[in-house]
Amino acid sequence: MKASKGTGGDRIAEVLVEQGVRFLFTLCGGHISPILVAAKQRGIRVVDVRHEATAVFAADAVARLTGVPGVAAVTAGPGVTNAITAVKNAQLAQTPVVVLGGATATLLKGRGSLQDIDQLALVRPHVKRAASVARRRRLVPELEAAFRAAQDGVPGPTFLECPVDLLYDESVVRGWYASAGGAGTAAGLAGRVRGWYIARHLDRLFAEPRRVRAPVRVTPRVPPLSESDLARAAGRLEGAERPVLLVGSQALLPAASAAELSAAVARLGVPAYLSGMARGLLGRAHPVLMRHRRREALREADLVLLAGVACDFRLGYGRHFRRDATLISANRSRHDLTLNRRPTLGLLGDPAEFLRRLAERASTDPEGRAPWLARLRQRDAEREREIESQCRQPTPFVNPLALCAAIDRVMDDDSVLVLDGGDFVASSSYITSPRGPLSSLDPGPFGTLGVGAGFALGAKLCRPDAEVWLLYGDGSAGFSLAEFDSFVRHGIPVIAVVGNDACWTQIAREQRKILDDDVGTVLRGTHYHRVAEGFGGAGLHIERPGEVEDVLAQAKSIARGGTPVLVNARIGETGFRDGSISI
Repeated sequence: MKASKGTGGDRIAEVLVEQGVRFLFTLCGGHISPILVAAKQRGIRVVDVRHEATAVFAADAVARLTGVPGVAAVTAGPGVTNAITAVKNAQLAQTPVVVLGGATATLLKGRGSLQDIDQLALVRPHVKRAASVARRRRLVPELEAAFRAAQDGVPGPTFLECPVDLLYDESVVRGWYASAGGAGTAAGLAGRVRGWYIARHLDRLFAEPRRVRAPVRVTPRVPPLSESDLARAAGRLEGAERPVLLVGSQALLPAASAAELSAAVARLGVPAYLSGMARGLLGRAHPVLMRHRRREALREADLVLLAGVACDFRLGYGRHFRRDATLISANRSRHDLTLNRRPTLGLLGDPAEFLRRLAERASTDPEGRAPWLARLRQRDAEREREIESQCRQPTPFVNPLALCAAIDRVMDDDSVLVLDGGDFVASSSYITSPRGPLSSLDPGPFGTLGVGAGFALGAKLCRPDAEVWLLYGDGSAGFSLAEFDSFVRHGIPVIAVVGNDACWTQIAREQRKILDDDVGTVLRGTHYHRVAEGFGGAGLHIERPGEVEDVLAQAKSIARGGTPVLVNARIGETGFRDGSISI
């Protein structure tokens, strides 16, 4: 790309183009306007939303589905603070996201300027790299450094603060300072000194090197796997009678290699449990895919392979495995490799590459492991029959399990599932089956409510021909329901389903049982479908079991026609997830 001497906004946009960025998510603000305009002029689709968190969540989804860091631009002060929850979610989910933050003019920092706060102090604990640019010539290298840090090693979010006087044209900025009485217009010695100081500052602000370097594409770096450790892992696996494989989101970070990863897992022939972004990796019904009673399998396994999975609360802090079991873990994070339980063999590196190379080395023994596979498949089948039976149990309004089963039946084969909620959405994860690799999005270990609209927006932009199903709890819907306005304005026809039980049921279950009080957990059976209609979308309503199939078919038809639709489904309560609270 040819080097540019244009505005700071132009330089930022050129870096985005060079890094392969197709979408820039934002909520507009005067501090960042030049970035948005320059990005649009270069063919980047600028998608404005109603809350800064949604912008970052959408960037997060794009990064997960494409492997290219997602980018959000937020204005100064409250724009940055509104984005922090979504930034933290990306950090814990290990998603490469670049956040561009507006800031007051360089000479006004700390002087009571509008929306001027110490943004770096707030953001730094939640990102891999946080920096502020002080000279226009530093915009390109600093932004490239942000992209590099977001992708190197353990991916995560980065933050670059871009003061407003670096982004506009130099003549405009000099005019601002002159009109404010700062360029020698004031009389007397004090005025001349102030004018000299400001002129000198502006000269430094816009000073250029002899040669303005063009942006370059950043190549991420990942720790190389040890050949000797790979050989040891293959040997251990060949000697195991009851191995189990757990694949997590980190294994899907190189999104372009998802098909190769799927083939490698199939070739290994090891019973596999998939979580997070790995859900759907093996399709709906693969012989080695296991979905239920994972804890029982882990307690019986003599070897456990963790591919991009940490021993956090989801694995009982490492207590779900037998003490004498061989534990082999591959992870990009040195910290996660040994979190709560030190593995028998820990491999620092890309878990996807680990599985691909392990599949090439390890010789499988299908006959020797057939009884083990058969035992786990029998348990899965038993659990499926139990769920089918529970789906038939009557509840007030609609049985939520039956609703999830109906959604699973009608989803297209190219569907993307977005999960945002507590009890209803967690139940759906046992029943709905992602159709293929990179087809399921959930917040990750932070358990953040409110990811739904941003994730759905990013997913539909990346997969315009796919059905995008957004499953909301009625509690989580409140965080981003206003983004139906964004769906309508940008032509994003998602299908949202709200499991409406008029309650924060995930919390109420245990609170009522332990504390005998439902305070703070009671909602109303709100007409969420009418809210969607008010924003220009379509709204449908379900109250009785006999309405489910027809309404879901109608929702699919509406979305195919280009209109986003929300299905407000009144559901009852079941005992499906009693005792499921996590701490």
